[in-house]
Amino acid sequence: MNIYADTAARITTALDALKREGKLPGDLPLANIEATPPRDTSHGDVATNAAMVLAKAARMKPRDIAELIKGKLDGSPGIAKTEIAGPGFLNITFDPAVWHALIPAIRKAPDRFGRPNLGRGEAMNVEYVSANPTGPMHVGHTRGAVFGDVFANLHAFSGYKVTREYYINDAGGQVDTLAKSAFLRYREALGDNIGVIPEGYYPGEYLKPVGDALAKDFGKSLLAKPEAEWLPVVRERAVAMMLAMIRDDLAALDVKHDVFFSEASLKSAGKDEVAASLDLLKSQGHIYVGRLEKPLGHDGDDWEDREQTLFRSTAFGDDVDRAILKSDGSYTYFANDVAYHHTKVTRGFKHLVNVLGADHVGYVKRIKAVVAALSNQKIDMTVPISQLVRLMRAGEPVKMSKRSGNFVTLREVVDEVGRDPVRFMMLYRKHDSALDFDLAKVVEQSKENPVFYVQMAHARARSVFRNVKETFANLSASAADVAEADLARLSDPGELDLIKRLAWYPEMVLGAARSGEPHRIAFYLHDVASAFHGHWSRGNESPYLRFIQADDRALTAARLALVDAFAQVIASGLGILGVSAPEELR
Repeated sequence: MNIYADTAARITTALDALKREGKLPGDLPLANIEATPPRDTSHGDVATNAAMVLAKAARMKPRDIAELIKGKLDGSPGIAKTEIAGPGFLNITFDPAVWHALIPAIRKAPDRFGRPNLGRGEAMNVEYVSANPTGPMHVGHTRGAVFGDVFANLHAFSGYKVTREYYINDAGGQVDTLAKSAFLRYREALGDNIGVIPEGYYPGEYLKPVGDALAKDFGKSLLAKPEAEWLPVVRERAVAMMLAMIRDDLAALDVKHDVFFSEASLKSAGKDEVAASLDLLKSQGHIYVGRLEKPLGHDGDDWEDREQTLFRSTAFGDDVDRAILKSDGSYTYFANDVAYHHTKVTRGFKHLVNVLGADHVGYVKRIKAVVAALSNQKIDMTVPISQLVRLMRAGEPVKMSKRSGNFVTLREVVDEVGRDPVRFMMLYRKHDSALDFDLAKVVEQSKENPVFYVQMAHARARSVFRNVKETFANLSASAADVAEADLARLSDPGELDLIKRLAWYPEMVLGAARSGEPHRIAFYLHDVASAFHGHWSRGNESPYLRFIQADDRALTAARLALVDAFAQVIASGLGILGVSAPEELR
């Protein structure tokens, strides 16, 4: 049940009738019609911009169109009144029964309420985190991990068939550096004094377990081997142990992936996915040999003007064409990206999403370009950028970590404050805005802490059902008189306001999914929780507003139905965020 979508549909039906009657142009397009809560609740329940957006195409005054729509809606079932405001906005007020009908709709199918079938079962690949397997993830990765996970949750909730993917960068020079760093720890485990870790190596103590494991399994045998022989052995072990650590850290945050795709697998077991993907682009005329102009602002000292093998990415919206081969004939890193995204195309996804960190903004246009080329522009590509996180403690910056040596790890943050505060607060600001995350504030039990405030609302709602047993022993959420309650008894403005906020949930979810903005859910939950807490406080001041009325079982039953619907919506939203909905807080 989506009251706002239903209202928009009723308006469209009215407009279609007006077109048939010749009162509006027959070819008038009916796009971009909205039905939303008015900014000022005194103006009614739903406001529509229909007359405003249609006026230009219809060559009519907005108020004249609004009058026509009003004439069609006046007297319609459930509509108490319609009013024209300003230059042509139409405000609609419903009978209270329309809002009351929402409560059983939520309670009868809480798992389905608010689920839009936006995706229609289409396959979507969401790639996120994809941190290099060279050490523990830092707090910056945490935001991308949570955003990507909730993005996937939101779109699965909205009808997409979502695959969550992690791309393992295990084929570049950084994993060789990892292996050399681990070899130092191996020597250290055997008793060597390795001194200061060389510049450019990974200095964190997290590699000591890798060295210990190598010493246990190989003894001193690796010391006698040349680097060309021990490097692949150490690299394989180090990458495996780093990935195990990353998976464990992600599990602590309740972030899961369906696929871990190895970059090294692009060229293994006799296959070369890179060559295959480039051959495809060549056959389409998208690969050529040419010269690139010197980048603007380049000082020229290390600029080499030469012929290169290039991907024609400017044909698909990029700023410059991109090199595919290095001067020594080996593939560029971008060539591997081409091959990796070709595998996504061939795996049948209709929607691709890559969540990248702020330091990868420059990759967005080239990745979109290559997906457009590889799929003949049949696959849409979205690349949200997860902005930086500044870690604070009581307002002071936190910079160092015992575990990593030079940054604070994801696991340290989760271990200190818990999974729920991390997940919620990483979404309590739009993903492309910088975020201050204060370790002290996110664990405060106060209304100033958004995650506590929302969870407390759910816990309070559930406490009503525990407390009601002291007055009505057999009254529960599943009781017959709650299911059959006379909801017309819910006449207080605070009760109706709460119902109207619950009614916005389906539209909010739809908007969040369409825009790729999961933070809207966190904001919504805080808003509806605030309304619930406010009504609770009014009950403390005016006992007749309390949910439990000892002298009126029927009114209590109606209010319990409302409380249960509220708790179901809060739990649904928290579920999308991957945050728990506690029955009680201690």
